[in-house]
Parts: sequence; C-alpha cells; structure tokens
Amino acid sequence: MERFIILMLIGLAAQLVDGALGMGYGLTSTTLLLSAGIAPAIASASVHMAEVVTTAASGASHIKFGNVDKKMLKRLIIPGSIGAFSGATFLSHLTGEYVRLYVSIFLVCLGLYILGRFLWMKDARKQEHAALSNRFYVPLGFIAGFFDASGGGGWGPIATPALLSQKGMIPRKVIGTVNTSEFVIALSATIGFMISLGPSQINWLWVGAIMAGGVIAAPIAAWIVKSLPTKVLAVIVSGMLIFTNVRAIFSYTTLSSSITTSSYVMIIIIWGSIALYTIQKERKSKLVVQLKSRKTS
Repeated sequence: MERFIILMLIGLAAQLVDGALGMGYGLTSTTLLLSAGIAPAIASASVHMAEVVTTAASGASHIKFGNVDKKMLKRLIIPGSIGAFSGATFLSHLTGEYVRLYVSIFLVCLGLYILGRFLWMKDARKQEHAALSNRFYVPLGFIAGFFDASGGGGWGPIATPALLSQKGMIPRKVIGTVNTSEFVIALSATIGFMISLGPSQINWLWVGAIMAGGVIAAPIAAWIVKSLPTKVLAVIVSGMLIFTNVRAIFSYTTLSSSITTSSYVMIIIIWGSIALYTIQKERKSKLVVQLKSRKTS
C-alpha cells in the first residue's frame, strides 16, 4: 500500500509538470521511479503504459479543439513509432549496472535542454512560414521516439522545441500535434517493452498507480498554468532533473565526498540564481504590461 501511494504521488507530480509545461511527464516520472529504486527498463515501460491512456485523452481533446496539423501528424508518427519501438528494445536488452548511468546522463542532458529551451531559445513563430520536408521530419521523429523510449521520456522535449524553432510555426498546432502523436509513440514503445520484457515483468499495479496520480493532478496542473509563470516552472523542473540524476551519475564514480558535496552546492547555487533571476524578470515583464494597459485605458 505504501509503494502504491508513492507511485501515485509520482504520477501526480509528473502530470503537474506536464500539464503546466506541455512536456515532462515521462522525464519527471522516470526520474522519480529511478530514485525509488525501480529498474530503468521497468520504469520506462510503466511510464509508457500509463501514457497510452493519458495521451489518448489529451490527443482527443486537441483534435476536438482543432489544434492538430494532420499533415505534420502523419509525418511524425511513422518515424517516431519506429524510433520508440527500437528504443524500447534497446533499453530492454541493456544489461549490467551501467543501464541507469546511461538513462541518468540522458535525463541530465534533457534537463539542460529544457532549461535552455525556456530561457534562451528564440521564438520564430512570427517569421514567414517555411515548408518542411521529410528530411526534417524523419530524423526528428526517429530520434525523439528512440530517446523517449530508451531514456524514459523525451518525445515532447525534443520534438516540440525543434518544431517551434522553425519559421512560421503556430504554437498551438505544434503542441497539439506533438501531444496527439505521442499516443502512437507510447503505444509503440509499450509493444516493444512487452515483446522484450514480457508481461510478467510489468507490475500492473504500479502502472495503475502512476495513471491514477496523473488523473488527479490534471485540474491542479491547469491552476498552476494560470498561477505560476511557465519559465519559472521550467527552471524548477529542469533543476530537479539535473540535481537528481547528477547524484545518480556520481554514484558510479570514485570521487571523494568533499568533491561531490561541493558539486551539489554549486548546482544548487546556480539553480537558485537562475530561478531568482527568472522570477525577477517575470515580475518586471508583468509590471511593464500593467503600465501599458493603464496608459491605454
């Protein structure tokens, strides 16, 4: 019962992040599952099985509200599915103590990527639209799908920023299309894990717990989006991913405790400084908007 509650809280925390940022369910839940001592392949398999249900509901909503570009969807699904199946098979066949090291390094990189995405990446949505060919979609879909399955998350964090950085992309169409396509990606990864690991290796109670937590968190995430600036939340989440997985990486080294402690302190100081800077910047932007609205009224 205690394990069930912990996993439900993990699902809840992951959905809070994903609902507020539009990405991060897999990254957050996988990181927390690894911290709870669950094997990487089982953690990723459990997350993707839960995502089959959550992404189906999300995709249906985006289709209903007209947030999906059908041409983009078709171009992403096929290479993404192949990449996800390949990633699941790859992770399932990795053996030995260094499996978690691989996953943790990947999660640290994605944590840094999310941080950079929300703080410094330029917005190209106002530029003239440029048509994209399969030369762009095929490698993007395959890479995002592969790392999503083998790293426990990454479809949204890789595909969404890559598409938004292209000229003339409409944000709601990009987010809606990526979210809708994730159903097929999660399903392909799940099939890969089922074939490679077998149903007996999956704890269905864990999957249900993660899923239940996500359902409970959905309305809370909507409130967070309204109340907390997205950039501030992105800094908090990326910092959590980096700090947690750096600790896992250090466990594979022979570094002294003084060096590791100094590293942790440095990460916390840098993380705190960026968070403080982001909060102050968001406050200034809010004040500027309020002053402009007063002048015009």
